Amino acid sequence: MGRLAAGGLATLLCVVATATHAADGPLTICLDENLPPLSVHRSGKPDSGFDVALAQAIADRLGRPLRIQWFESKLDEDSSPALEANALLSDGRCALIGGYAFTSDALTVPGVQTAKLPDFEGATRDDRRRRVPLGVLAASKPYVYSPLTVVLGPKVRDRKIAGVGDLAGLRIAIESGTVADAILMTFDNGRLIDDITHLVPGRSDLLGAIDHGEFDATLLDLRRFDAYRATHPGTELAASGYYHPLGTNRGYVALAGEPALLDEINKVLAELQAAGTLAQLGQAAGLTYLAPHEPAAGDDVWKKVLNR
Repeated sequence: MGRLAAGGLATLLCVVATATHAADGPLTICLDENLPPLSVHRSGKPDSGFDVALAQAIADRLGRPLRIQWFESKLDEDSSPALEANALLSDGRCALIGGYAFTSDALTVPGVQTAKLPDFEGATRDDRRRRVPLGVLAASKPYVYSPLTVVLGPKVRDRKIAGVGDLAGLRIAIESGTVADAILMTFDNGRLIDDITHLVPGRSDLLGAIDHGEFDATLLDLRRFDAYRATHPGTELAASGYYHPLGTNRGYVALAGEPALLDEINKVLAELQAAGTLAQLGQAAGLTYLAPHEPAAGDDVWKKVLNR
């Protein structure tokens, strides 16, 4: 009886110690190393961005040190942000992934059992080859809204834009295969098609071409315009002020088996939102901060575009 009680007590103490260690240990968050002004990681330079500052604010509130695991998301047809995020979490590289785009298709149960890891800081050759058994993702409350916006070039910077139809007659540049491309190509049964020039994502300088007068306008993620303005302070590009109704909330994702962690994160996010801290962090990072929209996780944006 005494031995059984002692054994049970030892097990209980071990569980408590493990839980305490997890609560006091580093808060590990995975962030994309090249997603300005949300998160930026460059060799020899301080880490920067809204998500970096937010992660630190959350860790401070929880009384835990912060450890960021940087990763690189490839821009190619074979990559899947949802599967890469799942692989990072399932492999224990981090407990949370920040800046995650909340679309319904990005939060569904994966259709495959394993996936490759994205390139991450500290990855070995074996890490780049192996496949990771996947779990199920669970989302926090969103903390920022990322809309698509119309950006205007120098010659038409004063043009009033109340909808994409107001782009008719302008020289429109758009990146092939993007949601923005689908929106403009299908608008009003193709009314804008003759005005559109397609550029290859990752190979062409979309905003630079408009800034230099090669084109008049584009539709793209507001985050990218913020990033361009930060590195081109003398730009003559103008924000139209128009936001397309198909936007995306961003927040944290964890594995579904971490409800206590997500509850903690949601509580801190609510406090930061109420205090106006999120907007302040956005402004300091050069981000046009917009509060999250309802619903938290939007429907499949491609279905919305094609059904309009």
